[in-house]
Amino acid sequence: MSEPHYDIIGDVHGHADALRRLLIKLGYTESYYVFQHDTRKAIFVGDFVDRGPDQREVLRIVRNMCEADTASAVLGNHEFNAIAWARPNGQGGFLRERSEKNKRQHAEFLHQLEEGSREYYDALHWFEQLPVWLEFPGLRVIHACWHEPSCADLRPYLDSRTRFTEEGLREALRRGSTAYAAAKILMKGPEQRLPPGMSFFDGSGHERHDVRIRWWDPRATTFRQAAIGVDDRIGDLPDVELPIDFRYMESTPVLFGHYWMEGEPTITFSNAACLDFRVARKGYLTAYRWSGERELSLERLVYVPAESMS
Repeated sequence: MSEPHYDIIGDVHGHADALRRLLIKLGYTESYYVFQHDTRKAIFVGDFVDRGPDQREVLRIVRNMCEADTASAVLGNHEFNAIAWARPNGQGGFLRERSEKNKRQHAEFLHQLEEGSREYYDALHWFEQLPVWLEFPGLRVIHACWHEPSCADLRPYLDSRTRFTEEGLREALRRGSTAYAAAKILMKGPEQRLPPGMSFFDGSGHERHDVRIRWWDPRATTFRQAAIGVDDRIGDLPDVELPIDFRYMESTPVLFGHYWMEGEPTITFSNAACLDFRVARKGYLTAYRWSGERELSLERLVYVPAESMS
């Protein structure tokens, strides 16, 4: 291929049927248990597990493609959380708190892959081999946020392929460390503390006092312009400058997932587009067909509904 051709695929969350339908729609065919395309390669933005009905099959499809080099993938926050859930903290507990909220979020993965089984630990080992981001000539792929200062902070804890070293993984899971803060921004997105007395409930019913920020929108400089997920209270937010500027101001396109966008898939911004359109809530599994363009185009989005119409 003289020009790069990548199909970047959003959060799958265990929806194997939708993944199969999307790959077929993109022109991939399955041969010897591997989906492949004659001229293109798939790039997954992470979040393969939790929520959906067939996480084992999703992992089989994605891992087979990665091992055959017909796809690549980055680490999502749900995979990162799965690693932390299983790792002892040296004090009789685990690096991810086993609270009721965390148990509910992770329950389907633990059930479907049978926590403690050989298959379960094999999946965790594969998660540990995934890069935090991928960078190609003219394109960047990350799970939640491209933020150069956080990338710089995390690089000492990564190998040459932006995968965690063993020491780096321990540091990124150690609350309060530089690596922990950087990994949280890159894989879970930047957040800002809401004004005193304000909170909201997220899609899972959890009360939150911090709000996610539209880092991809260069116009979003205040709480009111930048906040995500508080539409019913947006007018209550102060129209004052955000404490930290996370805005992506570079021209290189970046594609990501994570944010549970509502409605029919669209382009969030001309140089930064989210591909997570709520497949786990009967939305769409979405891909972007990138072929070297500098400005992202709505016409290059390809998607399928979470549930088959047939």
